[in-house]
Amino acid sequence: MIDLEKALAFIDGSEAGAIELEKILTAIPALAPESGGDGEWTKAEALEAWLRKHGIVAIERHDAPDGRVSAKKRPNMVATIKGRKPGNRLWVMAHTDVVPEGDRSLWDTEPFEAVVKDGKIFGRGVEDNQQGLVSSVFAALSLVENGIVPDYDVKLLFVADEEFGSVYGIQWLLANCTLFAPDDLIVVPDSGSSDGAEIEVAEKNICWLKLIAKGKQCHASRPDDGANAFLANCELALRINALEREVFTDRDGIFVPDRTTLTPTKKDANVPNINTVPADDAFYVDMRILPRYSVDSVLVEVAKAMREVESKYGVRMSYEEVQRNDSPPTAVDAPVVLLLKKAIEATYGIAGRAIGVGGGTVGAYLRKAGFPCVVWSRQDETMHAPNEYTRIENLLGDAKVFARLMLAER
Repeated sequence: MIDLEKALAFIDGSEAGAIELEKILTAIPALAPESGGDGEWTKAEALEAWLRKHGIVAIERHDAPDGRVSAKKRPNMVATIKGRKPGNRLWVMAHTDVVPEGDRSLWDTEPFEAVVKDGKIFGRGVEDNQQGLVSSVFAALSLVENGIVPDYDVKLLFVADEEFGSVYGIQWLLANCTLFAPDDLIVVPDSGSSDGAEIEVAEKNICWLKLIAKGKQCHASRPDDGANAFLANCELALRINALEREVFTDRDGIFVPDRTTLTPTKKDANVPNINTVPADDAFYVDMRILPRYSVDSVLVEVAKAMREVESKYGVRMSYEEVQRNDSPPTAVDAPVVLLLKKAIEATYGIAGRAIGVGGGTVGAYLRKAGFPCVVWSRQDETMHAPNEYTRIENLLGDAKVFARLMLAER
């Protein structure tokens, strides 16, 4: 308890330091090549120099090759605070890349200059994901500055490329490095709610499909001479959507909406004129599937519907997987969830609750690889918007949550 009190007192006095680090990081636009940038290398170098200057010196690099950037590498960095015992390590994972500022005319401040105003810090990246990054750093620094040795190792992981699929970040690390162990506790402070109560433990399985129909073109005045690929796809779209009500009917209250959704969305152009029956047609479905159902089980039903529609309309049908990500959930009573709930309540005075999301996060890659994790922070979720900001009280409050996790008995 004495160690925790010292750590919390240090964080209370760290507002100026946290603002300084936010300013350093915001001034370096760590944009991916896809956004016309040169990656995260300069930002990671500045972060490493700052950490070493402040006594966090056990740093290792696991950089991913990328010939598109001037450094030819994308930086992934681990900073360690060594504990007394083996096992049960705590990881806090943040990403260093940011998205572009967008339309500058919509900003009240310079996007790549952190500006402090009304208890907030404004700038591109200050919340996404520098709030989590800076909070984790100052939680670790609260141990280093007070000579506190935690029971178990604390690992701060700073990854690249989160904004464009994590190919050079967590996906590369999972494929090429042995970092994690099954009993590790992993927190990803990259999403959350304004009160800090929501602990994301699960994602719906995601699959985006392109559905393709091949028929026979003819004049629209004589439709019986052809095979209408568009009409066949219309029926297929309705049949796929109906599967969420007729086959995949389970509900799970941790998700909003609480069901599997199979939603037809985009459609490709077919013929350019009205009076021709199209021979070729394609549309897309965004499928968000409760974790209790596998993507493969849904694809079996989609294929069955395709065969029935083929027979009815005299067309040939196929599909392509545009994107797919399926991962098991983290158990709501997993140690990382229970410990985080205690830390949230002690810091913010509220009860944390496990939730699931329909969108994708880096947590899915970890869970799929067999490492339970949670995605959590207390934030207003201004990410990617003009006038992005972080509340200073959230930045320091989350640091206290992480400090409690670092010193928790387990």
